[in-house]
Amino acid sequence: MMTGKKLLFTALRHEPLTTLPWVPFAGVHAGYLTGFNARELYTEQDKLYTSLLKVHDLYKPDGMPVLFDLQLEAEILGCELQWSNDAPPSVKTHPLADQDEIPEKIPQASDGRLPLVLSVMEKLTKTIGEQTALYGLICGPFTLAAHLRGTNLFMDMVLNEEYVHHLLTYTTNIAQQIADLYLKAGMDVIAAVDPLVSQISPDHFRTFLTKPYTDLFAHIRKAGQHREVFSSFFVCGNASNNIEPMCETSPDCISIDENVDIATAKKITDQHNITIQGNIPLTTIMLFGNQQDNMKYVIDLCDSLEHNNLVIAPGCDMPYATPIENVIAVEQAVHQTEKARQMIINYNTPELEFHGELPDYDRLEKPLVEVFTLDSDTCAACTYMKAAALDAKSYFGDRIDVVEYKYTIPENIARIRKMGVEKLPSIYLNGTLKYSSIIPNKTELLKEIKKCL
Repeated sequence: MMTGKKLLFTALRHEPLTTLPWVPFAGVHAGYLTGFNARELYTEQDKLYTSLLKVHDLYKPDGMPVLFDLQLEAEILGCELQWSNDAPPSVKTHPLADQDEIPEKIPQASDGRLPLVLSVMEKLTKTIGEQTALYGLICGPFTLAAHLRGTNLFMDMVLNEEYVHHLLTYTTNIAQQIADLYLKAGMDVIAAVDPLVSQISPDHFRTFLTKPYTDLFAHIRKAGQHREVFSSFFVCGNASNNIEPMCETSPDCISIDENVDIATAKKITDQHNITIQGNIPLTTIMLFGNQQDNMKYVIDLCDSLEHNNLVIAPGCDMPYATPIENVIAVEQAVHQTEKARQMIINYNTPELEFHGELPDYDRLEKPLVEVFTLDSDTCAACTYMKAAALDAKSYFGDRIDVVEYKYTIPENIARIRKMGVEKLPSIYLNGTLKYSSIIPNKTELLKEIKKCL
C-alpha cells in the first residue's frame, strides 16, 4: 500500500497520480484541536508535539508542516513580537527601520525557539516520518527583509537598490542556514514562505529575487544529495503576475492561495514541470462554510484541473477555529472523491448577503482610506499593507480616516463582495481602488491622499 509520503513524493517528482495528495496547513489550528492557545503551542515543546500528532490522527495528511510561524527567524534577529491567543505572532518592531545596515548574525540551532522546533521535528520524523512527509517552513528572504527593515524596504527598492540587494543576500544566507537545520532534523520538504512576493511587480521580482531564490532552491537540492528532499515556493496574496518568474527560480512546487486562479497558474507551472499546491479558501469555505461546502469546493477544484503536478491544500495557514468537521470533509473529498461526490448531489453553496450601508463617498468630510485584508494579524502581506496606511495616518493625523476590513468576519466578506474588491490586500481611497496586492511606498500613498485634501 502506498503511504501518504510516497503519494506526495510522486506528485513532487512530477510522476502520474491516481489519487491526489492532501496537505493540511494546520499551524495555530493544531492548538485548537488540543485546547492550547497560539503562544502555548509555539513556545512549549510537548504541547506542539501533542497537537501535531492530533492533526495527523484526525486529518490523515499525506504531508504536513511542523510549524507555521514566519516570525521565528525575525525574533532571533531582534524583532519584538506581538502575541495573540488564536494567531501566529506578528512582528512589532523592525531593528533596521532607522538604519540601512546589514547585520552579521546568522541563527544557530541553539538560538530563540529553534531548539524547540528542531526537537519536535526530530520526534515527528521518528514517529510519523515514514508514512507522512514533513514540511519545514522557513521565512522567505523578502518577507524577512521586510521584518527587519519595515515599510522602508519598499522605498529602498526605488531609491537604494544596492542596499536591497545586500540585505537580500543576508536574508538568503539565513534561509539557507535554517533549511540546513530543518533538513538535518529530518524534514522532507523545505517551503520558503514569502507572502510579500505578491506585493511586487514581475520586474521587481526579477531584479531583486530571481538570484536569491534560484540560489536557495539550488542549495536545497544540493543539501538533499544523500536522500530525497524537495523545495516549495509558498506565496500568499495575488501573486498571479509573479507565477512565471517564480517558476524561473526552479522550485519543485509552488503553493498559492485563493487570490490566484489555480487553473491559470497551473498552465504556467505545467510548462515548467513544477507541481502546484492549493488553494482552498480559508474563510469563506473552511472557516465559515459547512461540510458540504468544503466537499463541493474540493470536488469542483479536482474536476477542473488535470491531476498531474497537483497537491490539494488550504490556501495558507488555516484559521485557529476552523471547524474540525470541515477539515475532515476536505480529506474525504480528496481521498474518497466518488463517495463524497454522492454526498453533495444537488447541493449549492449559499451566497453571503451584505446588510449594511456603504459610505457616501461623494460627501465624505475627509479622505477615507479603507484597507481590505485577509487579516493583518496573521497575513504578512496584509500587515505591511495596513502599516503603509497607518504611516499615512501618522503623517496626516486627524485630517484622514483609516479603517481595516478583515476577511475573517462574515459581514466584511459580504462588504468586500459588495464593493467588488477582487484581490486582497487592497487599499481604497474614497471608495476608489488605488493599490491591489501592491504595497505602496510612503511617498506614493501620501501623494495620492494629498490629491483628496
